[in-house]
Amino acid sequence: MVKFSGYSLTSSFTPFHSVMLKKQRIFSALDLYINNSTKSRRKPSVFANKHQPRNIKTHTEMGAEQYRPPLFSVAPMMDWTDNHYRTVARIISKHAWLYTEMLAAETIVHQQGDLDRFLAFSPEQHPIVLQIGGNNLDSIAKATQLANSYGYDEINLNCGCPSPKVAGHGCFGVRLMLDPKFVGEAMSVIAANTDVPVSVKCRIGLDDHDSYNELCDFIYKVSSLSPTKHFIIHSRKALLNGISPADNRRIPPLKYEYYYALLRDFPDLRFTINGGINCVDEVNAALREGAHGVMVGRAAYNYLWNTLAHVDSAIYGAPSSGLTRRQVQEQIWPSTGIYLLIFLSY
Repeated sequence: MVKFSGYSLTSSFTPFHSVMLKKQRIFSALDLYINNSTKSRRKPSVFANKHQPRNIKTHTEMGAEQYRPPLFSVAPMMDWTDNHYRTVARIISKHAWLYTEMLAAETIVHQQGDLDRFLAFSPEQHPIVLQIGGNNLDSIAKATQLANSYGYDEINLNCGCPSPKVAGHGCFGVRLMLDPKFVGEAMSVIAANTDVPVSVKCRIGLDDHDSYNELCDFIYKVSSLSPTKHFIIHSRKALLNGISPADNRRIPPLKYEYYYALLRDFPDLRFTINGGINCVDEVNAALREGAHGVMVGRAAYNYLWNTLAHVDSAIYGAPSSGLTRRQVQEQIWPSTGIYLLIFLSY
């Protein structure tokens, strides 16, 4: 048993792959989300003075609370979760939460004359989360301020990308987990410049900094120094020894026990589980086990139809769209026909 300031990680945790064989618990993920969401409203930031926005448009009708909770979300994926993908995904599922590709804060700041190219999206894509990355507080503040008027439903900071371009030369992404104080400051800056909730997506650690104690230290400091109440946990550590992002999704072992221990040890926070969950049945198994929400990555892209077509009915208990694959195809402009014929076949 490992302890961190009163927190502990038991070694008797049941591996995730066996949870589908267990008797279903009496548990309402929806009720849990509603109860916890009342604790996540933004508090005044100690960093707000320096980075306080001016003349920002407010979104009294926007924000996470008007939508169903993020029991199911599609992970932010570079070159994958672009506007085209999100348009198709939203036709298939009305309730899945969608994420943008990660946008570097510096890119947003330096492209002020062409922001629509990077930030614009159709109203039908709600609920949608903007993920940004960066390691400069001024750039993060300015990027958030510029993005605020676009009406995203949540702003997420990337603290999990292991790409050499991001975590290596860029010195952000998962490398930020080594500096929880900075992440707390960055999250306060983001919250001070937006009208919607904020969240962090991270790994369970990186390289030799992979103990449960260190993960707890990161979560505790970020949530104490900022209004962040929602963390998306990729249940693998990252290896920054030059391996590819693909290998970082395969080689480090999944440690779901870290995620479920966080649920116990930080009851006032919300945690979404990510990593190795590939179908709706596995999503529901995680929710029954107590997960507040589940994020699915490559499976939601590679098996677009077979995954998203069942989300509304099987996860949210809502009527499905009733659309056939051909009807989805007919709603998209003809120039994307080949794209849809490929991806709607799975």
